[in-house]
Amino acid sequence: MALQENLTLLTDLYQLTMAHAYFRERRMGTASFSLFIRSYPPNRGYFVSAGLKDLLDYLQALSFDTEALDYLASQKLFSEDFLHYLGDLKFTGDVWAIPEGRIFFTDEPIVEISAPIIEAQIIETFVINQIHLQSLIATKAARCVHAAAGRPLVDFALRRTHGADAGMKVARASYLAGFAGTSNVRAGQHYGIPLVGTMAHSFIMSFEHEIDAFRAYVSSFPNNSILLIDTYDTLTGAKNAAQVAKEMAGRGQKLIGVRIDSGDLPEQARAVRMILDAAHLREVKIIGSSGLDEFDLAEFSAANVPFDSYGVGTKMGMSADAPWTDMSYKLVEYHDRPVLKRSAGKVSWPGRKQVFRVRDNDGNFSRDVIGQRDESLAGEALLNEYMHAGKIRGYYPSLLESRKVLAADFAALSPDVKAIRDPARYAVEFSPNLQTLREEVEQRVASDR
Repeated sequence: MALQENLTLLTDLYQLTMAHAYFRERRMGTASFSLFIRSYPPNRGYFVSAGLKDLLDYLQALSFDTEALDYLASQKLFSEDFLHYLGDLKFTGDVWAIPEGRIFFTDEPIVEISAPIIEAQIIETFVINQIHLQSLIATKAARCVHAAAGRPLVDFALRRTHGADAGMKVARASYLAGFAGTSNVRAGQHYGIPLVGTMAHSFIMSFEHEIDAFRAYVSSFPNNSILLIDTYDTLTGAKNAAQVAKEMAGRGQKLIGVRIDSGDLPEQARAVRMILDAAHLREVKIIGSSGLDEFDLAEFSAANVPFDSYGVGTKMGMSADAPWTDMSYKLVEYHDRPVLKRSAGKVSWPGRKQVFRVRDNDGNFSRDVIGQRDESLAGEALLNEYMHAGKIRGYYPSLLESRKVLAADFAALSPDVKAIRDPARYAVEFSPNLQTLREEVEQRVASDR
């Protein structure tokens, strides 16, 4: 996966066929599209915004190179003058968005893009692809962090994510959400995320005796070894690890921890803790892994299972219990004319918008109000302008800064809304002006039919 490759053709064919039809009809007016999620997946009460940085980088680099144009010409769908038009195309529009790391809710615009309609149409697929995956994973990861109740989490998802790009974005989104690090070395290099790793069962099995594998490993890593103890028998593995830890102490070294990756994790963690404590190794930590997610972590936290941290992989990296949302990118205005969709169950809100967050006297979230872009309502305006006329505006925060933003937002969110199961619904309202606009547009659409 080349991180800098040209991604302009990463779109659905119908975006290009519509663009061709717009071009032939000379429909070049400014269009505004709004990206939002209609409903919550099961057990979700909020979402975490992520992926905006990749979107902005894509828009800045948007360009049909010779290879792309030659490929489109080979499909014999597009006229020569349209292909020439695409050859000169750059993104020249505006992008308003909720910053990465902010919490948002259903119906709220995460991103709004205003640009000549061909530009705004062609990018739809990429917009959804990037914001959907990363917000989905950041939300799942934030739930895991909450459920772990202060115990550090590490991303172990790479080997089972859906491709290399997803593996990179999962590492980034989970770190944004509060994970302590990742096992993904390339993500560590590219995003500056702390690297964490232990060992695999294959390393243990390559030695005739488990304890010899432990001794060999700590010899290579005397300052940061975590031993995997469940290859054969977890309690025997714990005793062998304790023996090696004592040998290390005699050399002035310290075993960091042991990892349990199978079986009845709570039962084994309690038994292993007893073995380590009896050996006067209370400082040796116990790390749990093996298909964990927020539901497991919440149960372990409630039961005070003596895990000190967790490796969280497959279920987080694919958001296994809720692998998709009904995220949509809908036209809300064309050529200064507000528009909406009236399909059953999929009615949209017209016009460019802003989200205003109202807090109570303690600084906690009270309610959000979705209004028109030019309204001035009480509360914090969440959408910022990140691009104007195709150029990025101002300073873009670092991943670490966005991580801190999410931590602050999460602290201000009601525990009932953060609940792992059956969360309460946060109040999202629509301003009177926006409601009036929607009624007017609906009446206009009905009369035009």
